[in-house]
Amino acid sequence: MTTVYYNPWLKQHKDPFGAVQKETQVNFSIVAKGEAIEEVYFVIRKENSKYKNEYYKMTRDINDSYNCSYLFNQGKGLYFYYFMIRQGNQPFFYGTTKACSGEGQIYEEEHSVVPYQATCFSKPDKAPAWYREAVVYQIFPDRFHNGNAHNQINHPKRNSFIYGNHSDEPMYIKNEVGEIIRWDFQGGNFLGIIEKIPYLKKLGVTAIYLNPIFESISNHRYDTANYLKIDSILGDEADFRTLVDLLHENEMHIILDGVFNHVGKNSIYFNYDGSYGEKQGAYRDSDSPYYPWFTFTDYPSIYKSWWGFGDLPEVNKENLVYQEFIYGETDSVLSKWNSFGIDGWRLDVADELPDFFIQGIRQNLNQYPEKILLGEVWEDASNKIAYDKRRQYILGDSLYGVMNYPFRSIILALLKEEMTPKQAAESLTTLEENYPTDIFYNNLNNLGTHDTERLLTMMAGNKTKTLSAFSLMTVLPGIPCVYYGDEVGITGGKDPENRKYFPWNNMDSTILKGFKYWINVRKKTNVLKSGDFIPFYTKELFGVLRYDPSNYSLYVLNSTNIVKKINVAEFNFTKNCPMTDEKIATILDELEIAPYDCCFISGKL
Repeated sequence: MTTVYYNPWLKQHKDPFGAVQKETQVNFSIVAKGEAIEEVYFVIRKENSKYKNEYYKMTRDINDSYNCSYLFNQGKGLYFYYFMIRQGNQPFFYGTTKACSGEGQIYEEEHSVVPYQATCFSKPDKAPAWYREAVVYQIFPDRFHNGNAHNQINHPKRNSFIYGNHSDEPMYIKNEVGEIIRWDFQGGNFLGIIEKIPYLKKLGVTAIYLNPIFESISNHRYDTANYLKIDSILGDEADFRTLVDLLHENEMHIILDGVFNHVGKNSIYFNYDGSYGEKQGAYRDSDSPYYPWFTFTDYPSIYKSWWGFGDLPEVNKENLVYQEFIYGETDSVLSKWNSFGIDGWRLDVADELPDFFIQGIRQNLNQYPEKILLGEVWEDASNKIAYDKRRQYILGDSLYGVMNYPFRSIILALLKEEMTPKQAAESLTTLEENYPTDIFYNNLNNLGTHDTERLLTMMAGNKTKTLSAFSLMTVLPGIPCVYYGDEVGITGGKDPENRKYFPWNNMDSTILKGFKYWINVRKKTNVLKSGDFIPFYTKELFGVLRYDPSNYSLYVLNSTNIVKKINVAEFNFTKNCPMTDEKIATILDELEIAPYDCCFISGKL
């Protein structure tokens, strides 16, 4: 009988675990037992390398383990590897599964092997200390709070719709072909955010991430009209400076949304409707200095736009003038707003921005070591392919981290019983393995954003599930981010339903109390901010162990609709656990967890 086993999550098989810096030597060991086994080869290739598969004969030890070391010396990028076992005249192969990394499987044919991924990065990306300690709050400015007397709206936009009451349901006013013809506004502004700083501080927030604030036609402002001007409905530059200063006085930070892939068609740069003058902008004048920023195939009516949406003409990021305009050292978009003392940027649709463009932004921000740079990525950012190119934005000198939508998907699927605890644990460990450690801990974790359904709606109105989802996000590695209003039970489906006005006079006290509790747990428990991470599971329970040399935190979630009693003997850890079963049993054994609820215990190792 032949037995083959390899699991890169276990130290005895791969050391060190996970992504490695270039020029790091990694030890690999696979168990292969069988009478006719003659040789075992470690097979590896670097993606896009001039070399094809490299075959290294492994050395057998007395325990039927085959060992070798490999130096990652071909630079940053993805390396893919598997094993070839010679048994008699017919070799067979061992690789991973399509579902996740970890325990693999045997393949009969080499061409069918699913190889393991090894991520190699150029340098660590340690985020600013304030960010690694942060609890972030995302604000959609128009819908948070109007700080003016009598809810007066600053500079209402022409041909816009103003809601009669803050409790009105959001809706779009569209024509017969589905185009929005009047944008809707509630009038939230900078003064409103300033007025609610005490609320945010009491909640436990230490940083806010603002959806776009620059001049535009819409309420969401992803159709930028002028990068160098504040949208007047929010206030002016003096109001913005006051907001930044007051946040800092209250030991809070601010991250802005940078939308640099496309602009609004009615912007100063494109000027489709002539708002900025009859002979201004690329659409109205082929001699405009902005004309080279865009790609026209039939001037002026047919042009490249984001995903084919004509309202959002796409900018050519290879244009040197545009690059200088966005991230040049002086007189650029970044230089202007950085001078206000902001604490970082989140890049919209980072997949649409070439790696060199993101690196240019990062080089600008490297002048300010306390500023963070994050990107919107919806998938595993380590192996993302966009426009037929493997992205490099988490391999050093680019993004510090990404929006962690994969975490959101796992948490929600677990609580909706669409994913088993085993699948959740393995999916999380696969992500940890694929990401450089700093990136994994820098990621901005979310359970809802302006692009997704509301948390309480996703949990079908179940408050226990809602709070358990948030609790799980706070104990996982990464930075927790609350989408405004989730903490008080706002409901809603996809855009525009997820963009209701904050119900200041109708907050759900149960959910708010729970959010405050878990934010406080996160802030006072250091291992949740920087400790190592191991998921574990039983058939019906999901758990997280966080630890450092002196302390631990144990979290267990019951993802079923019946009361479950903890039996530590049933625990399965995805990685080597530093705590003995006996010690864990003294802490957790026989505890009962209510349906969809959780327990959390911290102590000394």
